[in-house]
Amino acid sequence: MSKILNEYLASNLEDLKDNGLYNEIDVVEGSNGPEITIEGKKLINLSSNNYLGLATHEKLKEVAKGAIDTHGVGAGAVRTINGTLDIHVELEDKLAEFKGTEAAIAFQSGFNCNMAAIPAVMNKEDAILSDELNHASIIDGCRLSRAKIIRVNHSDMDDLRQKAKEAVESGEYNKVMYITDGVFSMDGDVALLPEIVEIAKEFDLITYVDDAHGSGVMGKGAGTVKHFGLQNDVDIQMGTLSKAIGVVGGYVAGSQDLIDYLKVASRPFLFSTSLAPADTRAITEAVQILMDSAELHDRLWDNGNYLKKGLKDLGFDIGSSETPITPCIIGDEKTTQEFSKRLKEEGVYAKSIVFPTVPKGAGRVRNMPTAAHTQEMLDEALAIYEKVGKSLNVIS
Repeated sequence: MSKILNEYLASNLEDLKDNGLYNEIDVVEGSNGPEITIEGKKLINLSSNNYLGLATHEKLKEVAKGAIDTHGVGAGAVRTINGTLDIHVELEDKLAEFKGTEAAIAFQSGFNCNMAAIPAVMNKEDAILSDELNHASIIDGCRLSRAKIIRVNHSDMDDLRQKAKEAVESGEYNKVMYITDGVFSMDGDVALLPEIVEIAKEFDLITYVDDAHGSGVMGKGAGTVKHFGLQNDVDIQMGTLSKAIGVVGGYVAGSQDLIDYLKVASRPFLFSTSLAPADTRAITEAVQILMDSAELHDRLWDNGNYLKKGLKDLGFDIGSSETPITPCIIGDEKTTQEFSKRLKEEGVYAKSIVFPTVPKGAGRVRNMPTAAHTQEMLDEALAIYEKVGKSLNVIS
């Protein structure tokens, strides 16, 4: 190895470990459900994004196996050559119906969606107003576009209006976009979409909502935009197919012209092999399940509210979450890491989240209850939280 590279890596790894910022990666032995096994030990799993428990749903496994028999294990090409299978078209039609838009396009991951759609629509002659707590994939997509990036204070509508006015009236930009998460994954709060749409209309902003943590969770499953009834007012909806949907991939939904344009202008669509057949069929089945019934959605919210109340009653700081995402904000990075480690020792798997995912001094353990958890599991988790919290003086 190059000496200079070796010195760089060793120095940075040591610094991360000294400051409690090094993340140990655990290996799950088996499926990722409400309980998981790590190093032979069964743990209550509160770290998965598998909100609705669909990652292990029997019907999804059945249709995935069938798709392998009919379509093979891989699509075999990028979408623009001959990698667009009939089941990809079926999936995209289903997604558009689900989201209430004219059309939709599927990508290989949610991260790919933002790397695809933002640079395809925006360029160096444009400006992007971006909420300061937006996901890393939004930030990277904005950077790749080469547009002027203007940071907006988190969910601050006065700041958005002022910066939108300045950007539009400056005459420096051909187009101005406002981009935001629908649900913010670290705090669980929801974007103020009605106010955002009002400001966007006033200044003719392009609106882009990343609904990675809202799809399947908000709007009886159809997402944050549909929760507010704004599917005709938001220009671009993006979301993942790997969280509540339980499989892998992402989508962008909007007008037919938008989707037609992304099929010829978005680089991940043009240069990366399409979703595998088994995944494609499983996603379509998952979306159909959500369209047929709100049972899983409602169970998720019941469990989320139950855990949230329990943690708050114990004295934990759970922030301002409005969704099942429930952070326990500890603060100090090393204490946060130790808290997560002790939870694991006692039987709860809840990973610590520290800088750079959240600001320094805002370390937390983020809890993700799912529709698959039982009340008994949540009661056991709460008892462990109380024990560990008191032992580390995080709660009184």
